Amino acid sequence: MSSSTISTITGTQTGTGTSAGTGTGAGPGTGAGAGRPDPAREAADDLCATVLSSLRRKDQREKGRRYVQGLLALPGRKSMRGIAGQIGGGAAEQSMHHFISSSTWEWQPIRASLSRFLEAASPLTAWVAQPMAIPKGGEHSVGVAHRFDPHQGQMFRGQQAFGTWFASAALATPVGWEMFLPEAEEAAAGPAGEHAARAAYEEAAAASVISAVRRGGSPVRPVVLDIRQIGTRSTMNRFAGAGLPVIARIGPSTPLLVTDPALPGHGAGARCARDVLQSVKGLSTPVEWTDPDPSAGGGRHRSTLAVAVRVMMPDPSPARRRPLLLVGEWADPRRAPSELWVTDLVRLPVGPLLRLTKQGRRVAFAAGHSGQEAGLRDFAGRALPGWHRHVTLASVAHAARALTGTEGYGVSYGAA
Repeated sequence: MSSSTISTITGTQTGTGTSAGTGTGAGPGTGAGAGRPDPAREAADDLCATVLSSLRRKDQREKGRRYVQGLLALPGRKSMRGIAGQIGGGAAEQSMHHFISSSTWEWQPIRASLSRFLEAASPLTAWVAQPMAIPKGGEHSVGVAHRFDPHQGQMFRGQQAFGTWFASAALATPVGWEMFLPEAEEAAAGPAGEHAARAAYEEAAAASVISAVRRGGSPVRPVVLDIRQIGTRSTMNRFAGAGLPVIARIGPSTPLLVTDPALPGHGAGARCARDVLQSVKGLSTPVEWTDPDPSAGGGRHRSTLAVAVRVMMPDPSPARRRPLLLVGEWADPRRAPSELWVTDLVRLPVGPLLRLTKQGRRVAFAAGHSGQEAGLRDFAGRALPGWHRHVTLASVAHAARALTGTEGYGVSYGAA
């Protein structure tokens, strides 16, 4: 990487997380003002030289670089025609379509290389697993179905993907992806079918992040599962088996066993998580955290009440019950807890644990804003391999913006 680009990357993400002298309001290809270079596009060339090195042929590496540059340069929706228009017109469109949809190059080595690059630039704080719903009206795109999105709590027609995001003090950017295919939802009607569909959803989400983390080769760090009600016994066991510490969202009715003999409910059998937390609300303490959402005063420090309680998940075999912490947060102390999580990070105090969960909020905001700018949802082809290749190169484009602080916003996150 050139010395000028290294300086750009290592000098960013302080204070508000923007590069000195670059600004954040510029459109693609314009930098902070008319005629000024775009730092992300400059950094992308060096980034591509590293992370695309697994592509065996020089022409493939060049096409990958040009595709990333097209994603960065094109405003709005990233169509293949639009990307080609940025890098060479009609002939380029056919070439790029073949490169993404019909070629045979592997995307996993690029994702692993991207993880290693990011770790060297800004050491990992946590992995964050986030679902990404991709609305689509057509019948021919891979994975399209009329389905319920548990994360948003509503029906939609389209694709359901899971992203694994690299989150450090300086940046948050995706490095791994998996699509949840409708075949996984085929089950009998009624409660049994709904349970089977939910189990398939949870299994796909857990498998996608475990695979991405293992391939990334970074040091073991906590995984934040910011997917509604995913903190089931089977999910927690999957991560324990993979040797990965995890903090996962749960629903208010999740049954738990209180294991602290000094607290209400100890020895009384399984109780729903909401009731456990309500019984110990008097023990909650204020915890400060940083809000990334500009509409809520991005970068502003907020404080909410939180508590952590020692629990276990009920299991027919007591030998398989593992110690956990139930973490609850109150946005309004007069109401029920607003967020509930379980974690096997049982030695961490409630403050660091709550701030760790906010990495999910941070990633959710990035996915909805800078993720859209990078074209993460914009693949229009029919083939699953093509989707994987597009979203991999869109992740490289997103990383270039994150590394240079040109996402259009920025909040620096210290260690939890």
